[in-house]
Amino acid sequence: MTVVDIQISPANTDWPTLRAAAVEAEHRGFGAVHVFDHLAGLPLDGTTMLECFSLLGALCEVTDRVELGTMVANVWNRQVGTLVSAAASIALISGRRFQLGLGAGASPASVWAEEHHLTGAGLEPDLATRQARVREALDLAATEWAPDRPDAFATFPRPTITPVTIVGVNSVALSRLAGQRADGINVQWRHPRRDEFLAAADAEAGDRTFLRTAYTAWSDELLDPDHPDRRAMTERRIDRLVLAVFDDVEGWLRSR
Repeated sequence: MTVVDIQISPANTDWPTLRAAAVEAEHRGFGAVHVFDHLAGLPLDGTTMLECFSLLGALCEVTDRVELGTMVANVWNRQVGTLVSAAASIALISGRRFQLGLGAGASPASVWAEEHHLTGAGLEPDLATRQARVREALDLAATEWAPDRPDAFATFPRPTITPVTIVGVNSVALSRLAGQRADGINVQWRHPRRDEFLAAADAEAGDRTFLRTAYTAWSDELLDPDHPDRRAMTERRIDRLVLAVFDDVEGWLRSR
């Protein structure tokens, strides 16, 4: 059975509403609450933003059971060591399994890059280099979180419940990396190359346990396991479905 998660956006939503939405999501039995990783509301046509790990730390304290996650954490928004320690810290504070979604970030020429230009944050123009940074984050997480980690890492945060690493993909190369090094892959459900990405990751993952997750905008209809899209997800062995509430989190709350 596919687990249904929810993603809530701080781009147009204040903290009290985000808090209420997370509590409601837990009450309604969603598998996880995911947050966006942006520096400003601008890329999401929003008016504000909350830094994702700061927000997750607060959500640790207002929820008890629901898993928390990033969909996805941009590996260029932080130094890789900071990103890995932030994820471990959230997992430790919450005492739950953390869903660490990772993304390779956008090209500096992309419409998504303006928040980085405004803050002077560096973005790498070369796609292969951006993807290599995802591998770097996965490798460092595996080292720092290992039960038998090197003594040099003894004082870094290590979660008692190891986070799940999921790579959000939009290319075959990144899909292969997910299959090689991560615990799972996330595809945009309506991406025209979705099945190609899933197949590429599967070919690398082999027989090991590997999560297949899909992402799309919120629709009440997709809560129905008999919806055609949900049946198609079952056929493709999608383990988790992330439904994103982009614009009107308050409206989502009122409709429950």
